[in-house]
Amino acid sequence: MLYDISVPMSARTPEWPGDQRFDCGWTCRLDRGDSVNLAAVTTSLHVGTHADAPLHVHEDWPASEALTVSAFVGPCVVLALPSTHTAAQELDTSMVVALLEAQGLRDIPARLLLRTDRSVATGLFPEDWPTLSADTATWLVSQGLVLWGVDAPSVDTRHSKTLDVHHALLGRGAFVLENLNLRAVTPGAYELLAAPLAIEGADAAPVRALLRAGGVQH
Repeated sequence: MLYDISVPMSARTPEWPGDQRFDCGWTCRLDRGDSVNLAAVTTSLHVGTHADAPLHVHEDWPASEALTVSAFVGPCVVLALPSTHTAAQELDTSMVVALLEAQGLRDIPARLLLRTDRSVATGLFPEDWPTLSADTATWLVSQGLVLWGVDAPSVDTRHSKTLDVHHALLGRGAFVLENLNLRAVTPGAYELLAAPLAIEGADAAPVRALLRAGGVQH
């Protein structure tokens, strides 16, 4: 079974406040006598589900063409925060370990997706959301993490200016998925299919993210 865990790029999809919203216009239209319908879009690459490139947070780090496809394809584990977690709660290492142990896991999977239930998939931009601490992000990468994905708009808090979690992950060779739609996904092991679009020179790339049930964790 496949789960589409993407938030589409759409005029209805909330953009980050102040960012460029998605807009689809038309260069050619059949109803105007043209031979084809031909669309043209204007958008931030952070609308909908996307992968951040290291360039997003550091001028000298690689752009979107350096997003390693193999990091976004393969076995993964979905974790879900209990409803008792507050919107702005920072997740330390012990909390992440407890979530993994609840899935019967001791080792750190290469790909982890976190369901916070604070997603733009609802049609509203959330006020805030839980995030990893920077120390926990650093520890996860040291234990073999190559991809951290979240259903929230960012791996950092809404009001962060230093983007410490982005730096901890992207600066150590791991990658980031944001704006996932995990509302219909139960915690457990899956196969992730979420290759970013091949865009050169940008700070992010849109993703059509899928989960295949029955993925084997290794």
